[in-house]
Amino acid sequence: MLKHVVSKERVADHGEVYTHEREVNAMLDLVRQETLRIESRFLEPACGTGNFLIEILARKLKVVKQRYKRNQRDFERYAFLAVSSLYGIDILQDNIETCRNRLFTSVQQVYSRLYLGKERHDFLQAIGYVLRRNILWGDALTMKTPGENHIPIVFSEWSPVNSTLIKRRDFVFEELVSHASLSELPLFSDLGEEVFVPRPVKDYPPVHYLRVADSE
Repeated sequence: MLKHVVSKERVADHGEVYTHEREVNAMLDLVRQETLRIESRFLEPACGTGNFLIEILARKLKVVKQRYKRNQRDFERYAFLAVSSLYGIDILQDNIETCRNRLFTSVQQVYSRLYLGKERHDFLQAIGYVLRRNILWGDALTMKTPGENHIPIVFSEWSPVNSTLIKRRDFVFEELVSHASLSELPLFSDLGEEVFVPRPVKDYPPVHYLRVADSE
């Protein structure tokens, strides 16, 4: 169990306090059905070391295990989709590294228990790559990365095309937030004009889910 507070300095500088597992589960239970949907997307804009994301992933992997453990390929595909549905941002780089490692280890442990001696390196490599794309060091308020250049945060969307292929599209976080603010509006306005829909900054051809890192 992680401590509730890393240091007084980090609390003062960044307001960093970890949410207890009890509170995490109580809050997630409010949207329980979504946490059990393998492809339901979640974004934690101040993810810290991943207390919320790790619990969401545990719930999703439990569903994947129950449904697909008899077939390793099916388990891998749906575990990939579960991981690719989770997004996180944190302003502290060490938190991001810890969060990624915790999520990766969670998948690795379930995978190894099910298929001991049959684990495939390319599956774990794909999981690690998606986590590097989805769990990002950045400032959710400025919607940019820390450092000198302050590059806009860009997230990757991973959409299944068929049983093996994944479509990746990259979006600027700020545009996604702007679109979300319009989500309560009708699809078409009274003037017949379409509501703004964000456009990807990069569009990738479909690729096998085990080969997603090859697109770089």
